[in-house]
Amino acid sequence: MLTSINLSQIYVLDQQQALDFYVGKLGLEVKTDFDLGFMRWLTVGVPGDDGRQVLLELPGPPARDEATAAQVRDLVTKGAGGGWVGFYTDDCRKTYEDLEAKGVELTSEPIEHFYGTDFGLRDPFGNNIRVVQPKEIPAGFKPDPENF
Repeated sequence: MLTSINLSQIYVLDQQQALDFYVGKLGLEVKTDFDLGFMRWLTVGVPGDDGRQVLLELPGPPARDEATAAQVRDLVTKGAGGGWVGFYTDDCRKTYEDLEAKGVELTSEPIEHFYGTDFGLRDPFGNNIRVVQPKEIPAGFKPDPENF
């Protein structure tokens, strides 16, 4: 039986630039950084959370042959790589303001929804990120699709 999710992956085009963004701007920490010879295994995660990590992967071997990796890099460059990450926060508006002050590319302002308040941003490679301050949803609640 599966018990949790421990690893997700997004493509980045430069792992040092990814570290500058995810650690330097978003405040994550490096969880793993191994040179495996054929690739660098680089993961980040929320400080103090030993659970889920995000692999910041360069498109290429061993997962992709060079022709496919070139196509993936092209898609990532266009913001169409399909990668995205979601984070929780205790204070959506303050987090938004902090990231705005750091020059992060914000794609939407904080918006109230039935599930909480959230906003969007994009990493330097075009990957989408959502930040949510969740709220408790009453039992039996059925969302109105018009307000989703």
